[in-house]
Amino acid sequence: MEEMTRREADKIWENLTIADNFIFQKVMRKKRLCKRFIEKVLHIKIRKIMFPETEKDIRVRRDSKSVRLDVYVEDDKGVLYDIEMQTTNYADPAELPKRTRYYQAMMDMDVLNRGEFYTKLRKTYIIFICTFDPFDRNLSQYTFRETCTEDATLEMGDETTKIFLNSKGRREGIDRDLAALLDYIEGKAPKGKFTETFASAVETAKENKEMKVEYMTYYMELRRSEERGREEGREEGRLEALKSLVAANLLSLKDAAAAVGMSEDHLKERFQKLATN
Repeated sequence: MEEMTRREADKIWENLTIADNFIFQKVMRKKRLCKRFIEKVLHIKIRKIMFPETEKDIRVRRDSKSVRLDVYVEDDKGVLYDIEMQTTNYADPAELPKRTRYYQAMMDMDVLNRGEFYTKLRKTYIIFICTFDPFDRNLSQYTFRETCTEDATLEMGDETTKIFLNSKGRREGIDRDLAALLDYIEGKAPKGKFTETFASAVETAKENKEMKVEYMTYYMELRRSEERGREEGREEGRLEALKSLVAANLLSLKDAAAAVGMSEDHLKERFQKLATN
């Protein structure tokens, strides 16, 4: 069992792509790549970026839902960016829009100290890279800002922007390099220097022995836990295993929810019930 699981994990590692959250986070930790990606999406120039934390965990209250942001970035002007790879297409179409709403609220609560004016809130961008079309309009990029219903040319000015990239949308109207990157995420060969640099970073990450050990440790523990759950004949066995992995920061709540086909809120409720049993 152990050897079979190791061989299976090794094969999965060899087939990982940038669409896998583990690889995506490692690649986007390269400042130059992350900076250029943001510039391509927003059509702006940034002098420099910083990573305040590897993965940003935000919890406002002990009893509130915590948030783990995959790639949390700050630029030299104090603008904040959250970049997420999203491969799970939830049955409820409100899942992702509502998630960006919650992420935005938590990011705001995290930066505003008691007694500070609301004008201290930062300009923020939340960017979801989806391997499916979240709005079924066949666009490669959906950008949302707060505007006036009576006059669409009037923006409210809260300086928040939510962007959904769709790897399956038509490529008209978006940056050529960004289009090539979305094609690469779809599994096509990299084209152009921009996307080739991403592809090279993916290969470099996969050749890193420490990263491979980290991933295989996580994967094998997950499979062992699932096997224990099957032997016990209870769904609780698998949920307990996932809960342990999340608590140990070996697995994000988002990925755990995707593994069992639940929303993050539902999975969190199940975790809480396990604690009371």
